[in-house]
Amino acid sequence: MLAFSIPHTGLADAAETGTLATPSGPVILKIEGDMTAANVDDEAHFDRAMLSALPQHEFTTGTPWTEGTSHYRGPLMRTLLEHVGAEGDTINVAALNGYEAEIPTEDFYDYDVILALERDGQTIPIREYGPLWVLYPFDHDEALLSERMRFRAVWQVMHIHVH
Repeated sequence: MLAFSIPHTGLADAAETGTLATPSGPVILKIEGDMTAANVDDEAHFDRAMLSALPQHEFTTGTPWTEGTSHYRGPLMRTLLEHVGAEGDTINVAALNGYEAEIPTEDFYDYDVILALERDGQTIPIREYGPLWVLYPFDHDEALLSERMRFRAVWQVMHIHVH
């Protein structure tokens, strides 16, 4: 039981104190905006190890962009946003390829949306929608197969703005 309480305690502490650990590796995600925790000026910078240290969630699903089904793993988006003390109702997610999507944060409480770090046990290469992918469990609810929801599944994520 103690093992499960430690990550959650750390999540609460970061959001309450306003400080996050500093990345020791290459920064792969920056979050800014209406939030209470930061580690570089008013932003939250994450390396892969920091994202992997958050409680992980996993599911198997197919996507409109990949063949068959795959097993995906990463932190729940709601956990990530709680970790930085996000206080907004919407996030803007920007990708390496210039694509951007507005996503209501209620999606992350209605569905187990993850920031996928792994596909089938491997890091996700940029050419295969990585290194980070806002991923909905498409096979778990028919409502997620709508065009509106597909546009929210941003791959090659590099930046999140909370507002």
